[in-house]
Amino acid sequence: MAADTKTSQLQDVKKFRFKFPESVESLFLKVAMLSVFALKCLKGIFRPPFEFVESLKQFYEIGYKSFGLIAITGFIIGLTLTLQSVPTLNKFGAESLVPSMVALAVILEIGPVISSLIFAGKIGSGIGAELGSMKVTEQISAMEVSGTNPFKYLVVTRVIATTLMLPLLVILADSIALFGGFIAVNLTNSTSLELFMINSFSSIDLKDIIPAVVKTFLFGFSIGVVGCYEGYNADRGTESVGIAANTAVVISSLLVILIDMVMVQLTSIIF
Repeated sequence: MAADTKTSQLQDVKKFRFKFPESVESLFLKVAMLSVFALKCLKGIFRPPFEFVESLKQFYEIGYKSFGLIAITGFIIGLTLTLQSVPTLNKFGAESLVPSMVALAVILEIGPVISSLIFAGKIGSGIGAELGSMKVTEQISAMEVSGTNPFKYLVVTRVIATTLMLPLLVILADSIALFGGFIAVNLTNSTSLELFMINSFSSIDLKDIIPAVVKTFLFGFSIGVVGCYEGYNADRGTESVGIAANTAVVISSLLVILIDMVMVQLTSIIF
């Protein structure tokens, strides 16, 4: 009798025991696996052998070939932001603050975030599709059989390239965005480029620039890690290549926004 009562109680406990939904469990599993993959990438960056030739190739493929798209994006950002800001500030007689307002918005927030999202769409999907197709066609397995470390050759080199090249691209995008703002100002008023730049940087301190640059390294690292993870762990079948590319864009874009939110909070606390 006592045994039956105990069994009944255990069944009641199991019945009402809290259990995460499958979607939540898969989310936690995804975060854990991405974290382990990221740590493995960090270790691979500082441990030999170093693939210098492949890294230089990825600098060209990821950085140089993305310059045109990032430059156009930066120019449009600066031009559009200035055109929208001038009429509003003119209502309050604060048209002289347009250059500094545009510079603060572009350098601190809009430039890094928008450029990183564009970068994630182009590079994140490209890495995911490239490594995914290599996984499906068993090229990665062939590299392992031949004695080459595919993780160092394929993953670490791409993560290094995204981490180092994105900050440079963001700096270039910010510069071109300010030039776009200068052109927009000259559509209604006449001012020199030198005076525009002096007014632009009059309200910016070094403590504002450092966090904006630091977070671009984190953006680049997260985009590279997510793209490589999705491609390197793609399932068998050609359909998985498209899934890997799409998932890489979605997750890396979400990480850019989350990292930016955290960095803004940390910057407000530290500075």
